Amino acid sequence: MTIIIRPYESRDWADISRIHDAARVDELRGAGLLEAYLDLAATYENEGLFDDDVWVAELDGHVAGFLAGSAGEITWAYVHPALYRRGVGRALVEHVLARATGPVELEVLEGNSARTFYEAVGFVWQSTTTGKLAGNESFEATGHTLVWKPVNVTESGSELRPAPETADAGPVTKTDPAPGA
Repeated sequence: MTIIIRPYESRDWADISRIHDAARVDELRGAGLLEAYLDLAATYENEGLFDDDVWVAELDGHVAGFLAGSAGEITWAYVHPALYRRGVGRALVEHVLARATGPVELEVLEGNSARTFYEAVGFVWQSTTTGKLAGNESFEATGHTLVWKPVNVTESGSELRPAPETADAGPVTKTDPAPGA
């Protein structure tokens, strides 16, 4: 099993559409918002999919997932549901985090099981907000902002990861990647 991360190319459109459309159903189902589903073709422009870098993960030569974002934010991250828990989501996220020079944040919907995955790779809860659902603003949703901070390396070579900045963050559970990751 080989995972390769590479920049998005226009020939990937059909693959990322298929991946988004399948995984978005899981994401919205977990949040109790299945009726808010819209496919990628209906949402990518308004949500700015191509405003930042887009990375594609290939698993054994086939597109398996994609991630979009900037140096400080992950805005899209989807893996095909048939390929959950095979390291695709982890490879995409670690690819972006390896290039980060500062904190990286992302949003997860309330009820999205991918939150456990993000916490397992070092993201911590920062805040919770309720507002219009990105991609289908006629629905209200609750989302959590999670933040990852680079590891500080001491002079002795030891790594120190900053503790969560709020006491409300609760424990960070380290588990296997969750569906949708």
